[in-house]
Amino acid sequence: MSAVVEFEIKKEHYLSTIKALRTKNFSKNLPFLILSDKLPDGQVYREFADGHIELQEVSSKGEIFQYRIIKTLSNIEANQVRI
Repeated sequence: MSAVVEFEIKKEHYLSTIKALRTKNFSKNLPFLILSDKLPDGQVYREFADGHIELQEVSSKGEIFQYRIIKTLSNIEANQVRI
Protein backbone atom coordinates (compact mmCIF):
# COMPACT_ATOMS: atom_id res chain seq x y z
CA MET A 1 0.00 0.00 0.00
CA SER A 2 1.41 3.40 -0.94
CA ALA A 3 2.04 6.09 1.64
CA VAL A 4 -0.54 8.34 -0.04
CA VAL A 5 -3.27 5.70 0.14
CA GLU A 6 -2.36 4.91 3.75
CA PHE A 7 -2.50 8.63 4.61
CA GLU A 8 -5.95 8.99 3.00
CA ILE A 9 -7.27 5.97 4.94
CA LYS A 10 -5.99 7.42 8.21
CA LYS A 11 -7.46 10.83 7.34
CA GLU A 12 -10.90 9.30 6.65
CA HIS A 13 -10.76 7.37 9.94
CA TYR A 14 -9.77 10.55 11.81
CA LEU A 15 -12.59 12.59 10.24
CA SER A 16 -15.12 9.83 10.99
CA THR A 17 -14.00 9.73 14.63
CA ILE A 18 -14.25 13.52 14.99
CA LYS A 19 -17.73 13.53 13.42
CA ALA A 20 -18.91 10.80 15.81
CA LEU A 21 -17.53 12.66 18.84
CA ARG A 22 -19.18 15.90 17.72
CA THR A 23 -22.52 14.13 17.26
CA LYS A 24 -22.18 12.43 20.67
CA ASN A 25 -21.49 15.76 22.41
CA PHE A 26 -24.43 17.47 20.73
CA SER A 27 -26.77 14.58 21.62
CA LYS A 28 -25.87 15.19 25.28
CA ASN A 29 -26.32 18.96 24.87
CA LEU A 30 -22.58 19.50 25.32
CA PRO A 31 -20.46 21.86 23.22
CA PHE A 32 -17.77 20.55 20.89
CA LEU A 33 -14.29 21.93 21.47
CA ILE A 34 -12.41 23.06 18.36
CA LEU A 35 -8.70 23.71 18.82
CA SER A 36 -6.82 25.80 16.28
CA ASP A 37 -3.14 26.55 15.91
CA LYS A 38 -4.27 29.89 14.44
CA LEU A 39 -5.50 31.08 17.86
CA PRO A 40 -3.34 32.49 20.65
CA ASP A 41 -2.57 30.21 23.59
CA GLY A 42 -5.53 29.91 25.92
CA GLN A 43 -8.18 30.52 23.25
CA VAL A 44 -10.50 27.90 21.75
CA TYR A 45 -13.64 27.65 19.69
CA ARG A 46 -16.68 25.94 21.19
CA GLU A 47 -19.44 24.84 18.84
CA PHE A 48 -22.94 24.27 20.19
CA ALA A 49 -25.72 21.99 18.94
CA ASP A 50 -27.68 24.96 17.57
CA GLY A 51 -24.75 25.67 15.22
CA HIS A 52 -23.30 28.78 16.82
CA ILE A 53 -19.61 28.96 17.66
CA GLU A 54 -18.03 31.04 20.37
CA LEU A 55 -14.41 32.13 20.62
CA GLN A 56 -13.51 31.62 24.26
CA GLU A 57 -10.57 32.21 26.55
CA VAL A 58 -9.86 29.29 28.85
CA SER A 59 -8.04 29.47 32.16
CA SER A 60 -7.74 27.09 35.06
CA LYS A 61 -7.28 27.23 38.78
CA GLY A 62 -6.22 23.75 39.79
CA GLU A 63 -8.82 21.37 38.40
CA ILE A 64 -11.42 24.10 37.78
CA PHE A 65 -11.65 25.48 34.27
CA GLN A 66 -13.10 28.92 33.58
CA TYR A 67 -14.33 30.11 30.20
CA ARG A 68 -14.78 33.70 29.08
CA ILE A 69 -16.63 34.42 25.86
CA ILE A 70 -14.58 36.72 23.67
CA LYS A 71 -17.00 36.74 20.76
CA THR A 72 -19.81 34.83 19.09
CA LEU A 73 -18.85 34.15 15.50
CA SER A 74 -21.01 35.22 12.58
CA ASN A 75 -22.40 32.44 10.35
CA ILE A 76 -19.69 33.14 7.76
CA GLU A 77 -16.92 32.99 10.38
CA ALA A 78 -18.39 29.81 11.90
CA ASN A 79 -18.44 28.10 8.51
CA GLN A 80 -14.79 29.03 7.97
CA VAL A 81 -13.84 27.47 11.32
CA ARG A 82 -15.63 24.23 10.44
CA ILE A 83 -13.61 23.80 7.23
